[in-house]
Amino acid sequence: MSDTEAPAAPPAEETPAEAPAPAAAPAMDLMTALQQVLKTSLIHDGLARGLHEAAKALDAGKASLCVLASNCDKNEYLQLVTALCAEHNINLIKVDDNKKLGEWAGLCKIDAEGNPRKVVGCSCVVVKDYGQEGEALDILNQHFKSQ
Repeated sequence: MSDTEAPAAPPAEETPAEAPAPAAAPAMDLMTALQQVLKTSLIHDGLARGLHEAAKALDAGKASLCVLASNCDKNEYLQLVTALCAEHNINLIKVDDNKKLGEWAGLCKIDAEGNPRKVVGCSCVVVKDYGQEGEALDILNQHFKSQ
């Protein structure tokens, strides 16, 4: 029977093959982590979406994180949000597409298959309440510490 147990070692080799799956979780990139943080914050009603809500939250000092779309058509908009973040020492992340940011912030309809439809572009989102801490928030915090 010990000979039978010796071939049991290859299944042990399969177990390390499963190890890359947990290793894939720490390999979460910044944008995926940001998407999860925004989703969690949206569920806990901690998002301010749009210039008016974002400016109020930034100016009142209630903001923890600001996400700004780089493809905003008004330069004054970008300057205002950037200046408010700098004035109140609020972390700022820039994303490429305002439609993608709008989808992450919940400004869309979800069809029966789970695909987003009628996505509304959003140039600025402010996180007032993270909701709950998790791996995605840790990744964002590490990113800000490294800057």
